[in-house]
Amino acid sequence: MPRAIWSGSISFGLVNIPVKLYSAVSRKTVRFNQLDSATGSRVKQKRVSAEDGEEVPYERIVKGFELPSGEYVLITDEEVAALDPDAARTIDIDEFVDLVDIDPIFYDNAYHLVPDEQTAKPYKLLATAMEEAGKVGICHFVMRSKQYLAAVRPVDGRLLLSTMVFADEIVDHTEIGGFDFLADTKISKKEQAMAEQLIATLDATFEPSRHKDTYREAVLELIDRKAAGETGDDLVPAPAPSSAKVIDLMAALEASVNEAKKARGRHPASGSGASKPGKTKAKTAKKASKTKKRAATTKKAAKKAARVRKSA
Repeated sequence: MPRAIWSGSISFGLVNIPVKLYSAVSRKTVRFNQLDSATGSRVKQKRVSAEDGEEVPYERIVKGFELPSGEYVLITDEEVAALDPDAARTIDIDEFVDLVDIDPIFYDNAYHLVPDEQTAKPYKLLATAMEEAGKVGICHFVMRSKQYLAAVRPVDGRLLLSTMVFADEIVDHTEIGGFDFLADTKISKKEQAMAEQLIATLDATFEPSRHKDTYREAVLELIDRKAAGETGDDLVPAPAPSSAKVIDLMAALEASVNEAKKARGRHPASGSGASKPGKTKAKTAKKASKTKKRAATTKKAAKKAARVRKSA
């Protein structure tokens, strides 16, 4: 059973709605321990001094910030605590914006906002009003001595909170470089049309359950096999990725479109013998006509039988 990691209230205007914060994401990762290959025992890490290599007791460890000169400025826990933001347990909504105005790069972690039973009405009212208006609430709050920027958005009558990174935490593309040559790169109309056709062929409705972490599943399968006694000699290494560059872009696009069409044909929803829309409509109309004729014949037979019974 998930546990609440924060409790407080949503505040907008003069309205306060008590809520609890639950993580909306449960990371699925395979974790390994470091072992001594000679003895098979766990390897533990120790805090040691870079000067003499001796282990340093926890009570002697202090915080220090390294300056460009290589020197350190020491900061005590009390000094850091004095700078902690006001730990008021409120999620203060500062403004409402359109969801499309938020670049997904700003999103970090997601959390469910769960209301108290006694204040379900104002919670539902806020969620419904936001959903009807198509708005997202930009807010800030404090959790575990850290101030967060966040977005509160309605999802099927519920509220979901996504923490966000601040603007100065985004790495600007100009700092990376490597994009300048794109301005001088030319593409033909035929190439663009073929690329758009490929996109249209792969067009689909997003279904999260269709996407699996195949690498994690493969690792777990490997663990199961080795736990059952399989040795490393039995393992077949994965083929190395091809380093060949695409020479003919149009040929690659055409091949991709053809492969995508074949894949769609193999999809269970399409069926292996899927007919063209025109043929399907013709078959449906023909079937409907036959059904109508059978119904008319049955009706005539019923009337004839009724007349025979009446004359008898």
